[in-house]
Amino acid sequence: MGATTTTRIQPDEALVRWLSDHQVDHDLHRHELAFTATATARAEGVAPKTFAKVVGVITDDGRRVLLVVCAEDHVDLVKARRALSAGEVNLLSEADLSTLAPSCESGAIPAVGALYGIPMYADYAIRDDRDLSFNAGSHRCSVRVDRSAWERAAGVLYADLARSDARPAWALS
Repeated sequence: MGATTTTRIQPDEALVRWLSDHQVDHDLHRHELAFTATATARAEGVAPKTFAKVVGVITDDGRRVLLVVCAEDHVDLVKARRALSAGEVNLLSEADLSTLAPSCESGAIPAVGALYGIPMYADYAIRDDRDLSFNAGSHRCSVRVDRSAWERAAGVLYADLARSDARPAWALS
């Protein structure tokens, strides 16, 4: 008998507390099961450019960092290396991300590095819209926030991180 995977329909409680504690206006949205940022944006009914994709990376000196790009973009590891002043940058594995954010479903980590005690960098394109959505720890729940309140509370650092072509980050390393 194989293991079954269950999908939570509730947002991560630590995220909801963090948003409230930091006075970030937000709306929680429950939606159809979605596993990619673009599919989640469609399920939530928002433009993919206003939905944040979160990618975990590790530098050659051991720093773990969350990178945030628009749903349809990809992280450019060469740009990330420059932004992080690192010799090398690699993607964190799903197991590493699960260890980092154990209360979240794999691949549904919210765009709040402060919850996990790690820095977060966002691509410049994230600044283009007033509101921003991202996963709320579940593949069935997202949160929409006031972008400027989120960036102040989360201590977001901005850099040129995105690659808009169809190749995923792992193919660019």
